[in-house]
Amino acid sequence: MRNALLLVVAGVASVGLLTACGGGDDAAESPKPSLTISAEPLNTDGGSQPSEVTAQQVLARLTGKVSAAKPGTVVTAENDKNKLLGRPHQYTTKVTFVDSRIAASDVQGLAKDDLQRGGAVEVFGTVEDAKTRSEYIQTVTKSLPSLAEYHYLDGPVLVRVSHYLTPQQAADYEAAVQG
Repeated sequence: MRNALLLVVAGVASVGLLTACGGGDDAAESPKPSLTISAEPLNTDGGSQPSEVTAQQVLARLTGKVSAAKPGTVVTAENDKNKLLGRPHQYTTKVTFVDSRIAASDVQGLAKDDLQRGGAVEVFGTVEDAKTRSEYIQTVTKSLPSLAEYHYLDGPVLVRVSHYLTPQQAADYEAAVQG
């Protein structure tokens, strides 16, 4: 009888611990904000709110607003030089782009998908992850002006723009991201 009672108590305690550790609704604790690059819904299922924004969708909006921007490379797990795609707290989708206002002589010798040829769009699972990535890059490049870049955040989206663009040219991306 005593053993049966101990088994019941242990079972109840186990259920209580499991509920406390993982029973919460993550979506309610950290909702994904909607993207504000366009007033149009980004999903195609007829809903009024985007369910998940991809870097390709964001880039399509950017190239529609910044005529000098052209699509570059869609980053996959196989070609991701940083090996961050899909890793915990890292970008879920990424795409690079080129900007025709950057002189070829400035980027000579760089890979065709190098961020310095134009930029990149990185989309994260949370706003916090996008901010953390932006802050990390800015900290690392602060003492290396040749690697500096412009950053524009919109919710879980980080738009990274080459330092070869003038501040006025980079502002075109900022305006596209903000509205």
